[in-house]
Amino acid sequence: MRVAAVQFAVGQDVSANLASCLRMIDQAAAERADLVVLPEFCNHLSWYDDRDHARRMACRLGDPFLTAIAARAAQHGCFVKINVTLAQDDGRTTGTNLLFGPDGALLGQSDKQTLMGSENDHLHRGSENGPVMATGFGTVGMYACMEGVAPEVARGLALRGAEVLLNSLNSFATDEASLHIPVRAAENRVWVVAANKVGPLLPADKLDVISAGLKVPPEWLHGAGESQIVAPDGTVVAKGPRTGEAVVVADIDPALARDKRRPDGTDRFTARRGSVYAPIGRPPQDPRPPQAAESLHAAVVRGHGGVPEALSAGARLLVLPELQDPSVVAALQELLRDTAAVAVTSVVEDGAHTGVVVSAAGVIGRQLQLHPVARLDGRVDRHGDGLETFDLPWGRLAVVVGDDAIYPEVFRLAAIAGADVVAVPFSPAEDWELALGLPERAAENRLNIVAATPLGTPAAFYALSPDFTLWTAWEGPFTGRISHPLVTEVPAGTAVATAVLAPAQSRNKLVSRGTDLLDGRPWQLVDALTR
Repeated sequence: MRVAAVQFAVGQDVSANLASCLRMIDQAAAERADLVVLPEFCNHLSWYDDRDHARRMACRLGDPFLTAIAARAAQHGCFVKINVTLAQDDGRTTGTNLLFGPDGALLGQSDKQTLMGSENDHLHRGSENGPVMATGFGTVGMYACMEGVAPEVARGLALRGAEVLLNSLNSFATDEASLHIPVRAAENRVWVVAANKVGPLLPADKLDVISAGLKVPPEWLHGAGESQIVAPDGTVVAKGPRTGEAVVVADIDPALARDKRRPDGTDRFTARRGSVYAPIGRPPQDPRPPQAAESLHAAVVRGHGGVPEALSAGARLLVLPELQDPSVVAALQELLRDTAAVAVTSVVEDGAHTGVVVSAAGVIGRQLQLHPVARLDGRVDRHGDGLETFDLPWGRLAVVVGDDAIYPEVFRLAAIAGADVVAVPFSPAEDWELALGLPERAAENRLNIVAATPLGTPAAFYALSPDFTLWTAWEGPFTGRISHPLVTEVPAGTAVATAVLAPAQSRNKLVSRGTDLLDGRPWQLVDALTR
């Protein structure tokens, strides 16, 4: 089937916005698109004087705006996904995704569960999960913008059977296109069709005032474009420009999303451990971790012979690749003598793939791998039942062992438990794991991550920047990125590498006013993840 993501500007004139929507649907239909995805908030700029203003400007089911969209879907015989603000009969005003079928019928709708910044002032959060809808070409689910900056909504749709995810965006952040959009495809093995806006996202007469408050230059307060279509392996198969209207088109095969197998044959969905993820579905609580250090020197050490070099460079956290010979543990203890440093690696002991935290005093912590994996069949028959954390002088550490690194739920557990730094001894099996997976785990949870891999494979550090919360002063200039971590790549063949992490920055998860990356998760609606 052929899908299209269309990007264009939206203003305060609802009639003009409708005309733009219809024009872009026509252009996509001219490209023979079977499904067209439009951006978020197509009816009006996402800026209002108050809740009453937002409700007055909102669409209503069956109104002229949505009737025209439905009629255009029927005219072209295509599916159309649009996002608008919707005045609900119960008095709520929501950001709502709507899917119209080729006959113009409304096939389903879903309300945005996670609101961004000022949206909290004017809209109501969704209180139910959106549907997964069967079509003639496959199953689809819908989400919008901020819902894709955290893992729960897209994950839930994929677990409930969606093969194609439709994402409408209203974002000036460039890390949507570079990270948040493609990672949802790769981690869930689904297609993602994402449409973002271009042009000003705020009223022209208020732009300077809002820019000063947001601490974002006015030239950055435009839709970031780069609408895209992403394959189940995370490959962006088509992408629009950074600016200007565009129709982004690709032919896709939704059936490819039905194969959830890893390269070793492990099914990434059937291997999940829903009961282990139970804390994700509980009300947010303050884990009260110890005070964290502003900085921490960390090292990736491929081979314990490199430990002295890392210690000489000032490293206090050393992470080695997974599956070391058990004798390495005693060697590490000896190498760490008379230091306050700790080393993390993993070994197979007593039938479990076990992460170990080693100090001069010996093993001070263990973390069993949580998920079964085919590559360790015959060596491992026990798995952990929870994620542990370890309090150290510089902050709280979690260890994610081996293939647990591909599961977004595990890093969510680390964040809920108050971890500041996550050590990941693992062997990536697919390109997306280092390029998209671990950067996203750092970004969506505000976690510092050290990923140690075998010597012949790239490794990396993912550190947190102090420049994160909108509406606050930033140390550096705004570059379009909001939550993307600072990445230090370690080339294949490099035995020892160091970088500086920022444990204290993990405590700040407030991306904008009223929007906390962790506490703002839709914890009441994650049954698909935790069962």
